[in-house]
Amino acid sequence: MAQAAIKRHGISIRFACICMGISESCYHYQSKLSGENALVANLLLGLITSPQGRRWGFGLCFLYLRNVKGYRWNHKRVYRIYCELELNLRIKPRRRLKRDKPDSLSVPTAINQVWSMDFMSDSLADGRSFRTFNVLDDYNREGLAIEADLSLPSSRVIRALEQVIEWRGKPAAIRCDNGPEYLSGALVNWAQKNRITLLYIQPGKPTQNAYVERFNRTVRHEWLDLHDFESIEHAQELATEWLWIYNNERPNTAIGGVPPRQLLQAA
Repeated sequence: MAQAAIKRHGISIRFACICMGISESCYHYQSKLSGENALVANLLLGLITSPQGRRWGFGLCFLYLRNVKGYRWNHKRVYRIYCELELNLRIKPRRRLKRDKPDSLSVPTAINQVWSMDFMSDSLADGRSFRTFNVLDDYNREGLAIEADLSLPSSRVIRALEQVIEWRGKPAAIRCDNGPEYLSGALVNWAQKNRITLLYIQPGKPTQNAYVERFNRTVRHEWLDLHDFESIEHAQELATEWLWIYNNERPNTAIGGVPPRQLLQAA
C-alpha cells in the first residue's frame, strides 16, 4: 500500500510510512534466502526416503543437516518446511507407568573404559530365528560390533570381542546381563586372563544396562524392522552397512547431536 501511494501521489517514503503505520526499515525490507526453501525441502525429502533416514524424526533430520552436512539454517525454518511437507512421524502414544527413578549410569570420560554388550533376536525370511550380538562403547555411544548368526555361544562371543579388541584396544570393563553366555566359565576365564572386569547387572533390571538397551531400540527401529533377511550373510552385510551409517552420519542426541565418530575425533 505504501508503494502504491508513493507511485500514485508522488509522496515521500517517510510520509507514506507514517500514513500506513509502518517503519521505513519495513518498507525497504526484502526477503532473503527464500529461494533456499526448495533446497531445504529437497534435502529433507531425500533424507526421509533414504534407507538410513526412513525412521528419523525432525530432531535427527535437523541435526544431520546442521552437524553432519554443515548447513546453518535455523531450526524453526527447517521445522516449518518439515511440517509443510507432512513428514511428521505418526507415533501412537503409550500409557506411562509410574516407576521409581533408577540411579543414573556413570558416563566414562575416555574410550575403552566401559563397554556394554547384549543380544537381540529376529527371524529370516524363511522363518528361522537368528540372533545378533551387539557391542557398544559407553563413552561416545559408538557401535563397535553387530555379529549376526543362527547361534552365538560363549566361544563366538569371545571371538567377536577379540576381533574388536584388535583394532579398538582392550576395555577396562564390560557391562552385561546374566545370560548363560556371559556366565559361562569360558568367558569368565577369558576376562580374567585379559584383566577385563565383567560388570553384571541385577537380574530383571535392564535399566542398569541402559546404554546398550537404547542402542538396541535404535537397531530394532532403524534396521531390523525395515528389512527381510534372506540369509545370515545378507543380515550381516546390512548390519555392517547400517553400523557405519550409525557411527559416522547419524546424529546421536545423547552426545550433543553429533555422530559418535565426530565426538571421538573432537576428544
